Amino acid sequence: MKRMMMTLAAVWMGIALCSAAMSNSRVRKETRFLTDKMAYELNLTQAQYNDVYEINFDFINSIRYCIDDAMRGYEWALDRYYDCLDLRNDDLRWVLSRNQYNRFLDRTYFCRPVYATSGGWGFRIYITYSNHNHFYFPKPAIYHTYCGGHHHRDYQRSSYYKGRYDHPHYTPQPQPRKEARRNAQRADFGRVTVRPNSKLPDTSPSHTRPTSEKVRGDRNERRTPASTSTSAKPRKESQRKVSREPQRESKRETKSAKSSESRSSSRRTAERGN
Repeated sequence: MKRMMMTLAAVWMGIALCSAAMSNSRVRKETRFLTDKMAYELNLTQAQYNDVYEINFDFINSIRYCIDDAMRGYEWALDRYYDCLDLRNDDLRWVLSRNQYNRFLDRTYFCRPVYATSGGWGFRIYITYSNHNHFYFPKPAIYHTYCGGHHHRDYQRSSYYKGRYDHPHYTPQPQPRKEARRNAQRADFGRVTVRPNSKLPDTSPSHTRPTSEKVRGDRNERRTPASTSTSAKPRKESQRKVSREPQRESKRETKSAKSSESRSSSRRTAERGN
């Protein structure tokens, strides 16, 4: 029971580490752990060990930019992930012997190392090897120096490792590509719901975040009708002031007339008294 709990804790720790954004040092550590277990189970030579490390490094380094979007259900990201996986497995076909590659295909945690979980994604290798700090072999000689350069895109879609080994190579069986990917996706990312209309990355302006200049411009446009309305208010007040001035002048005339009448009446009473 205690061993089972430790295994589950190690698996969840691996899922948490993989679900977070991977740095370059994390890519090297994940690559070494996977390559070390492949070297142990497939009995790789030193040359194969270095080449498999390069291939796994290029694969993990490539998928870290699309795997999170694949987990969100974007079809273009899922397609990109399986493109990277196909290139990786094709490169391994030229490094491993026929017997080694058959054993490689029999182990899902080697040939399809990534899978979806309830909390993100992770490497299947941690389910079988729960101790993340145990390694059977030392670091490859190129552990700190290799940063890419032998990927398919650097060799015009041709494998850099083709022709480097004389042993018999595995010959893939013809199989419809769409059907193979559909079956692999159902097994690897069965928890993920593919979004509709996500075949291509969405770059439309409506889905892009507006810049600060655009936001400021929109705010200024929203304020312009209010400014015109406020400018119209003083005009109305000025018109009201102009219309009120004749009324004030008439009031002044009536007051002056009343005062003159009162003065004349007072004079008349004074004369009558005399």
